[in-house]
Parts: sequence; structure tokens; C-alpha cells
Amino acid sequence: MCGLSGEVRFDGERPGLAAVERMTDVLEPRGPDGRGAWSQGAVAFGHRRLEIIDLSERGAQPMTDPELGLTIVFNGCVYNYRELRARLEQRGHRFFSRSDTEVVLKAYAEWGAGCVDHLVGMFAFVVAEHRTGRVVLARDRLGIKPLYVTQDADRLRFASSLPALLAGGGVDTSIDPVALHHYLSWHGTVPAPRTILAGVRKIPPATVRVVDPDATHRDSCYWQPSYTRGSDLGEDPALWREAIDDALRTAVRRRTVADVPVGVLLSGGLDSSLLVALLAEGGHEDIVTFAMGFEAENGEDGDEFLYSDLVARTFGTDHHQFMIPSARLSSALVPAIGAMSEPMVSHDAVAFHLLSQRVAEDVKVVLCGQGADEVFAGYDWYAQIASAARPDAAGAYADAYFDRPHQDLTAMLRPGVAAEHDVSREFVRAHMSAPGAETALDASLRMDVHALMADDPVKRVDNMTMAWGLEARVPFLDHELVELAAACPPQLKLAQGGKAVLKDIGRKILPAEVVDRPKGYFPVPAVRHMAGPVLAQVREVLTAPEARRRGIFDQALVAEMLAAPNRHRTHRGANTLWQMASLEIWLQAHGVN
Repeated sequence: MCGLSGEVRFDGERPGLAAVERMTDVLEPRGPDGRGAWSQGAVAFGHRRLEIIDLSERGAQPMTDPELGLTIVFNGCVYNYRELRARLEQRGHRFFSRSDTEVVLKAYAEWGAGCVDHLVGMFAFVVAEHRTGRVVLARDRLGIKPLYVTQDADRLRFASSLPALLAGGGVDTSIDPVALHHYLSWHGTVPAPRTILAGVRKIPPATVRVVDPDATHRDSCYWQPSYTRGSDLGEDPALWREAIDDALRTAVRRRTVADVPVGVLLSGGLDSSLLVALLAEGGHEDIVTFAMGFEAENGEDGDEFLYSDLVARTFGTDHHQFMIPSARLSSALVPAIGAMSEPMVSHDAVAFHLLSQRVAEDVKVVLCGQGADEVFAGYDWYAQIASAARPDAAGAYADAYFDRPHQDLTAMLRPGVAAEHDVSREFVRAHMSAPGAETALDASLRMDVHALMADDPVKRVDNMTMAWGLEARVPFLDHELVELAAACPPQLKLAQGGKAVLKDIGRKILPAEVVDRPKGYFPVPAVRHMAGPVLAQVREVLTAPEARRRGIFDQALVAEMLAAPNRHRTHRGANTLWQMASLEIWLQAHGVN
């Protein structure tokens, strides 16, 4: 896991090495173990390294193969790199390292941009062809690893985070009104290719971008599962349980590939508990697990230690438990939001940031349960959407999931800031009406998994863990498991309150209390209920001169909300004031004016 950056010139000038250096500096937390740079002709690369596979200098980046005429910067992990290496050696390729980076480089030499079809894992990489001057950017199927770009007529810059691009300079930092509409509709989510800033875009998941020396580029989407019933497994629940059980075990086994110890973030929920159980059943000993909780506020519990302790005892893990006092949250807010590549509103971002800081003291790699709810329909609103007829899927999705309708959203903003029409509902309608999804639920899951998930739970985990040089792996987002789940009959996912097929698997290997417990979330009561120190921080940010000059939100509404901080809630109960403050904190933290 690493951080990458670079510049490609189209105007005949040399790339700005100082700008690439500045971008690379910002990425240091993502790669604290090494630094590298490379430049040739119109292209310059920078890299920060986190040593996970091949800890020697032979795995350093940028990595160049002079014989092939290729240079690569890579972020992520290719779990099948050993098998791919063997295939490539049979085809005559010679290797000088034991790294997965070199496997990707040789795979590109063998298959070109089509090499992505052979990679199992999470990745973002950029390859420069020395002879042609062509540059190829690619991102993994589920968008687990980030890749941001900014481009004008003279140059293209790319980086693993948006703040890194800001450090390079020359970025249009005006607010994108369409992205702002998405942010206020979907709990802070801005799907690719947009970001909250008009001058920065991100490569979408499952996309390869080929950039030619004349600045022309073309994108190709190389993967999209079908959400239809075409499987040989039919409707038989037992066959589906067996197939998904096998695929999940494979996904977990793949993600133990490392030259360093691997731990588990154990919330005590079904998903992370399954990971611990499958590791134990797979023969892994001395499993290290980590759990975090917060003080209760306003009568809401802030931890789920009852369940994480039970799982840790059941499987005899080396368990580490951390309790965070509410008083510490106010000082943790700005660093956590500053670590975000883009502004996010989920309360548990702060929790993940604090947890990752502690976990990184013990391990460099952790497994976590992110993605299971989107892939296997674990949230309660999926049942509401599933009851709609296929032509009404977009409306049912908006009614169940949106934070607020367009007119309420517009009323929050100063005149001229809002998008002129309901761009978020249009986005949903376009995605959910596309062919390849059989039912309203299929269309909903497809949009969540392939359009929204990468820019909420996935990005949250990547940003918060990589802020401390910690690599998070997500077995439930193994692409072969996702393909299988996409074809799975809806009733096998929706039953039992959601994730029925996972619950049936869990009943064989987990304590019943964990499987049958109510759906839990990572609670951060002090943020949800605007505890005193948190509210003070929010008030300071929203009334700061920068916020007033920026003028995104209606100032009368801001004053009303600060006077009654817990009165205004979104459609699903989130704190509206926190959504507004999160955006402003992020903008101020990164000097966006």
C-alpha cells in the first residue's frame, strides 16, 4: 500500500518536478517506509512506499524495466501475484524482485491495458511507455484504491489523494454545484468522476484511462457484473450458501498474503466476526483483533464490546480494546477530517482515524468487514426498495435513501450555489434504468456497489487507515464474491432482516448472539448528539470568516441550527449541522478559499 503522484506534459515543457515533490510529500503518511522519484521526457512520477510485500529495496518505486521500456507507480496489493508471476515466467519474463509491483509491470508488458483482467486485488497504478510517450492509469474493479486527476491543455497531474493535488498548485478550487448537490443528498457521497472541487476528478472504479502525448485520452470500463438470474445454482438456498461460503473463504485466504503480520478490525458485528471465524477455521493462529468504543451520550451507548469480546473469547484471539472519552473527540475531529481525500460526514470516520492510529502501532495490515451490507443487502431500507416495481426503482430509492428532497436542499444554500435542478435524482434514474438489473433491489444494489460505495465506506476506511500507514483489506469486496452475490436471488439476501445468506453461514461457526443481534453501527454519540466540545468546534468553523466569505450555506439557517443543534435531522436521522460543518472543516483544513 502506497501513495503515488505524477505529472504528464502536453506542451513540450518539462514536467514540474518541484510540484511532484510537493505532492509526494503530502502522501508520506500513506507510505512512511520509502520515497522515490523518476522523470523522463514529458513524464515525472513520485512515490511513497509502505512495505508489505518484498520488504527489500528491489521492491522500491517508481519501478523501471529498461528492457521493456516501462516505468510504473503502484498502490495496493495484487493477491494472486505469485500465480501471475509463474504464468509470466512461463512466457519468458524475468524478475528481479519478489514484489507484486513488478508482476503488474510485466503483466502490462504482456497484455497491455488488458492486464487488469488478470489482477485479483485492490490497486491503482500508472504506467509510462518510454517509446510512445503514452501513459496509462488504472483503478481496481470496486474502487478500493483511489486515483485523483486534474488536467488542462498543458498538463495532467495525478495523485492518490486530492490534498496532494492541491499541494501541486494550479487547481481550480471552486465548488462543483453538482457535486455539492450529491454531497447533501447522499450523506456526503460524491460519486466518480466528480469531486467537491470543480478542478479535480477521479478515475472511476473498474476504469482504464489511456492518455496519449497529444493530450487526448480514452476511458474503458473493464468490469461490470450482471444483476440478473443466470446462474446454474437456480433458486436452491443450500447451493447458494455453499457457493458463497466457498467464495468468502477464498476471499479471506487471498487477503492474508503479506510479508508482515495481518490483524482484524473486530466490531463485534456479523461481518467482521465472520472474518475472524474463517481465519481461525483456516488454521491461522494468534489472530490479532482490535475494537474501539466511545463514551455514551444522551442515553446512546458508544461501544459494542459485549459482542467483540465474545468473538475474541470464542476464537482465542489476541484482543486489543480501546475506549475513547468524549472529551478527546473535539481535538480529534480536525485531524480526522484533514486526513480525508474528500469531505465525508459519517461519524465513524473519526472512530476509524483514532482506531487506526492505535492499530498501526502493532500491525501494518488489517482485514475489515466493509462492503458486506451493500453487497448482500444488509441495510433496512433495501426491503422498502425491493417492494417497488422495476419501473419505479429510482423513485423508491430516492424515497428510502436520500437525505432530503431537492427543494429542501436548495433552501440550505445561498442563491447561486445550488444546482438548478435535481441532479441527484437524475443520476439515480440513469443508473437504475440501465439494462442488466432484473429487479428494483438488483438495480439498487448495483448502484450502491458500483457507483456510491467507493466514495463512502470504502474511501472512509482507506483514508483513515492510510493516514497512519495501515493497509486495510476488504474480503467482502473480492470481485468474484461480488459477481456471485450479484446473481444471487434477492430473497436469499433480504430474508432475516438482510444478509440472510451470510447469517446462515455464520450460524455454523459463530455464537448465536452475534448472528441474531440487531443491526449495529459504529456509534460515535458525541458527534451524533453534538456534545459540548464538538458543538464548540462546529460553531467556530461555521462562523469563521472563511466560511462567511465562502458563502455556501444560508447564514440565517446556520444560526438557527447552532441555536438548536440536534433539531435538524436528515430523512434517516443524521445531524444536518454535522453535514454542513464537515464540509467547511475540510475546506478550511486544506486551505481552500
